[in-house]
Amino acid sequence: MLVVADILQHREKVINGLKRRNFFEAEKKIDELIRLDTERKETQSNLDSVLAEANMNAKEIGNLIKQGLTEQVALLKEQTAALKEEGGRLKGRLNIIRKSLKLFLYDIPNIPHPLVPPGKNEDDNELISEWGDIPALRDNALPHWELIKKYDIIDFELGNKLTGAGFPVYKGKGARLQRALINFFLTEAENAGYIEIQPPILINEASGYGTGQLPDKEGQMYHVTADNLYLIPTAEVPITNIYRDVILIEKDLPVKNAGYTPCFRREAGSWGSHVRGLNRLHQFDKVEIVQIQHPEKSYETLDEMRTHIEGLIRKLGLKYRVLRLCGGDLGFTSAITYDMEVFSAAQKKWLEVSSVSNFETYQANRLKLRFKDTNNKTRLLHTLNGSALALPRIVAAILENYQTEEGICIPEVLTPYTGFEMIP
Repeated sequence: MLVVADILQHREKVINGLKRRNFFEAEKKIDELIRLDTERKETQSNLDSVLAEANMNAKEIGNLIKQGLTEQVALLKEQTAALKEEGGRLKGRLNIIRKSLKLFLYDIPNIPHPLVPPGKNEDDNELISEWGDIPALRDNALPHWELIKKYDIIDFELGNKLTGAGFPVYKGKGARLQRALINFFLTEAENAGYIEIQPPILINEASGYGTGQLPDKEGQMYHVTADNLYLIPTAEVPITNIYRDVILIEKDLPVKNAGYTPCFRREAGSWGSHVRGLNRLHQFDKVEIVQIQHPEKSYETLDEMRTHIEGLIRKLGLKYRVLRLCGGDLGFTSAITYDMEVFSAAQKKWLEVSSVSNFETYQANRLKLRFKDTNNKTRLLHTLNGSALALPRIVAAILENYQTEEGICIPEVLTPYTGFEMIP
């Protein structure tokens, strides 16, 4: 969430930034937040005065008792009782104001970085770069949902029987390809200096609030109501929450973690051709990279993470492009996001396979994730994460782009992990 002191100091800048992401109630929200913060300060000041006066009275009562001045003691005790009652009222009011302030901050998205282009939706995203060639496929090239049936490597009907739509079963070489990609991505992350983490796939409410999934995305998360736990939408959530309420030392930065987990998203309301096959699932596998970095170095780190992710796609030999998301398409907690999309030759369209984002202090403020700088001052850190990579659409692109009359060739970089060079 945003830092109140920054909002007070840069009101116009904050409002204009929020409007760039089409948060048109920004001025109303910010002014109400400032009003609440003013009331908080006044209430805190009044409470401090009341408590100070009550403490002074307590000391004076002791002195009066020693002097035997019983009438003055009784009068002062009566005044002190009234002060304590007023203090209790002010404490209750202060708690209500603080809760209201937090709710207001939860309801305000992050401020876009100046590089974020204005725009309403994905049509307004900015093309940054493009790499690779469109593979020359035969005229009768098949989309991946037909290829998986032809080679019996992924079974949606069986998944529907076991669970429901959007929960595929991977079989034989399909399962091995899936495992190969996970191992390849984790090995590449380790080579880049990331420490592997295998976190729980269920999180509590505090973790959801810590990284901003709550209260923004509760409708998209699977909720285990009996225990009030949530299935994770990405490994970012538990990995980043490892550092909730932690103060790091500057010399230990950056913190670099990577983790493989299944991911769960309800994708409520999704329909149409763009969700066929592996294009959109309720459960899917993903390797995530997370960094916690010094505020002055986080954008250098963002470029480094983007380069790492692009390198994975290049090694797989897939044509891709990089987009900088516009204000209207930017995630609630992100200050800036780059999407990587691979080209699906049989579907003749782009498929998003990764997002890499800098959240600046937005998550860290919720997490109370801080560090002590060289002057021993405690400051908020910057958090970043990226998909490196999400598997379903990578699998879809490999199946479609590498299909031949004889079968599906496996990218050379994966064969040490698959143990085979072709499906079937």
